[in-house]
Amino acid sequence: MVEYLRALAAQRLPWVLLAGSALFLDVCALFFQHGLGLHPCVMCIYERIATLGVLAAGLLGMTDPKRPWVRWSAILLWGYSAFTGLQLALRHVDYQLNPSPFNVCSPYADFPSWLPLDQWIPWLFMPDGDCSEITWQFLGFSMPQWLVAIFAAYLLVCVIVAVGNLVKGRCCQ
Repeated sequence: MVEYLRALAAQRLPWVLLAGSALFLDVCALFFQHGLGLHPCVMCIYERIATLGVLAAGLLGMTDPKRPWVRWSAILLWGYSAFTGLQLALRHVDYQLNPSPFNVCSPYADFPSWLPLDQWIPWLFMPDGDCSEITWQFLGFSMPQWLVAIFAAYLLVCVIVAVGNLVKGRCCQ
């Protein structure tokens, strides 16, 4: 099993699937925003950036997955993005389930002055929604609740792949 995981992480297809799944989520977010007219809040924008981090990890991993330093860089970026996205989604769910005047998110994205994404690409990174408002549900779960499950799945698979790559085996040495 461990050798299978190591061999799998050294192939391009799993990295393409990782990047494709993250790209699908970002395209869905843009459809909700521009197609259905749902306004993203600042937490939605941060979660979108975490998903873009998973996409970048997939793209990095597919460049040359047989090289350990490329594979490990992609795994670390994937894990960091999934963990950060999970934290953001959990905080967003808290804003929705426990709304109060003292439990609110900022109305403005806090990007560094050297990277004002909301000014450079406003159609992608400009928040104008309310974090505590539930504007969409599927099967009784809001979008941040779905993102908790998605980021948790990303993180779980990342940990399994990382453990599989840590254990010495006959493959991919």
